[in-house]
Amino acid sequence: MASTENNNNLKRIRNNYRLVVMNDDTYEEVVTFRLSRLSVYIGLSTVFVILVGLTIALIAFSPLKYYIPGYGTRESRTALQVLKMRTDSLEQAIRYKEQYIDGVKKVLSGNTPSSLDTIALEIPKADISNE
Repeated sequence: MASTENNNNLKRIRNNYRLVVMNDDTYEEVVTFRLSRLSVYIGLSTVFVILVGLTIALIAFSPLKYYIPGYGTRESRTALQVLKMRTDSLEQAIRYKEQYIDGVKKVLSGNTPSSLDTIALEIPKADISNE
């Protein structure tokens, strides 16, 4: 039974139909098209693929791509990396100054754990090699 339904669907897809455009006043045939469901499907699929391709090409090869969120110029990405490095170094400098201020507060309040009047900073070895 499934094979007869498949045959009916294939026949229906391949059946030819006539599309006639007529002048409403004179009933004269202006244009006549011989179509099948398969040709209409193929035609609409082709138009869809072409429109998608043209849209992608328009965005990719024109300045419209700069309006897409997350897409930027090379200069802006480079500037962002420089700002990120500066921010990281400033955060590190703030941490070192906070350690120093905490040490000074401990010395001034007399809460030093040893006889030393300063507390050693915890400086990673990677940063020492950069200086």
